[in-house]
Amino acid sequence: EVQLVESGGGLVQPGNSLRLSCTASGFALSGVPMSWLRQLPGKGLQWIGFSSSDGQTTTVTTALKGRFTISRDNAKNTVYLQMSHLSPEDTAVYSCAVGSAIATMTRRGQGTQVTVSS
Repeated sequence: EVQLVESGGGLVQPGNSLRLSCTASGFALSGVPMSWLRQLPGKGLQWIGFSSSDGQTTTVTTALKGRFTISRDNAKNTVYLQMSHLSPEDTAVYSCAVGSAIATMTRRGQGTQVTVSS
């Protein structure tokens, strides 16, 4: 079964960091670009960025650049989202998807909740 499972979410205090993981099963991540997205409360899906299939190219949306970093370990079939200097405005459900953009994604995981609160 083809599946994407995100993990690492939870409650974190403002200013802290968190690393999310997205592990694939049923297919090899090494052959596809992978994106991270988030669903803010009451708002639409926001694209965070993507990693190319070989991990050599990563792009993070301008508003989050410098705080969010995407990486991958194809040997572990896992993509990561490292987040730092978190604020309550980062509270959202974070998910990963196959593809480099919302318009081209073909499969998305169910997501993991991140809540930033003191």
